[in-house]
Amino acid sequence: MRTFIAVELPEDIKRKIEEVQNPLKKTDTYVSWVKPKNVHLTLKFLGEVEENRIEDVFYGTEKALKGAKSFTLSLKDMGGFPNLQRPKVIWVGVDKGEKELAVMQKDIEEELLRVGYPKEGRAFSPHLTIGRVKSARNIEKLVALIEKTTFQTQEVKIDEAVVMKSQLHPQGAIYTPLRKIKLLNS
Repeated sequence: MRTFIAVELPEDIKRKIEEVQNPLKKTDTYVSWVKPKNVHLTLKFLGEVEENRIEDVFYGTEKALKGAKSFTLSLKDMGGFPNLQRPKVIWVGVDKGEKELAVMQKDIEEELLRVGYPKEGRAFSPHLTIGRVKSARNIEKLVALIEKTTFQTQEVKIDEAVVMKSQLHPQGAIYTPLRKIKLLNS
């Protein structure tokens, strides 16, 4: 099954992301916008995991997060990967909580490496993907609007990570939590 480990966000943050997506959608660019209900912060993408190995993923993630404390997170700014001039991905950035996410991600990478899952080749850059650019048509309009847009959220408490199953469908991905790992109260 297609699997990843993520931090989910509360509904008020997802609504704020939807509010920032709406004017961007009107730029007539060919972007596949992530449904706000599916927006999450990925800590580790595993890809296809055999069902008989999912317990290894649970065990490794729980071991990696043992002792990790809850923390506050806020989001700020928008951009694109690899850059905003030629974006393939439109993202919202992390303001507060970046250090805690980086520690969680590193610990998860190390524990899952021990149970046979290779490390990510790229450096971890905490962000929320809100759109995937499918064509450069009218990209200048989209980029200009992103550059003018101010985005910031209130702080929210993050108290768990989730091992998720992802099922791809023509209408979009369906994410199902397989295991929630609670963080210690800080």
